[in-house]
Amino acid sequence: MIEKRMFGVEVPGWVPPARPDQAPKDGRYVRLERLDADAHAADLYRGFSVDDAVWDYLGYGPFSSASRYHRWAKDMTAADSATCDPVFWALKDQETGRYGGVASYLRIAPDAGSIEVGHICLAPEMQRTRAATETMYLMMKWAFDAGYRRYEWKCDALNMPSRRAAQRLGFSYEGVFRQHMLYKGRNRDTAWFAIIDSEWPGLREAFEAWLSPANFDANGRQREKLADLTGLVRSGADPLQ
Repeated sequence: MIEKRMFGVEVPGWVPPARPDQAPKDGRYVRLERLDADAHAADLYRGFSVDDAVWDYLGYGPFSSASRYHRWAKDMTAADSATCDPVFWALKDQETGRYGGVASYLRIAPDAGSIEVGHICLAPEMQRTRAATETMYLMMKWAFDAGYRRYEWKCDALNMPSRRAAQRLGFSYEGVFRQHMLYKGRNRDTAWFAIIDSEWPGLREAFEAWLSPANFDANGRQREKLADLTGLVRSGADPLQ
């Protein structure tokens, strides 16, 4: 018996999307600006230095001084902006006017239509805020609007807050890469999550419903949970959640 050969679905007319540009991304609660050490590092260091735990699962930090963090930010943004990877953004809270975090695009592969979000570091004052959630929405929206087919999230498999965040944001669990890398002298098994373009329209509606001012009462309490909204679209559940 001759085994039938199988092939993936054709993708006619595929055109690789553009790489991330310099344009800021404005939301109701947050503004994303391309990271600039001179403009952003001092405010970011102020926020991060409240709790060194923000660096626990990153391959760098904590930083012993504002000048050392400034040097790191300078190094991360030194590459040609047309080809750099990762591409870092500084996150400005629209209400307070302070910069409270960074996030980046990385593993940018236009030919494959794949892009990852990572290097997420939020100061305590920005954690669990609408600004933090809107950051993820704006980055996701840009990627799919630009034409990317796959949007990835990866984290240390032991980083349970990150795994919970991925599920809340609508990423589907895809498994664990064992002994994927070493950082800070430790082994890292990496949990993989992703969103694909066919899931984005439903997730976009979920984010927009959650971010609407109508979803919050006079005390700022959410009426509907984002996880409940994205869970209607998400295709793969994390077995540890």
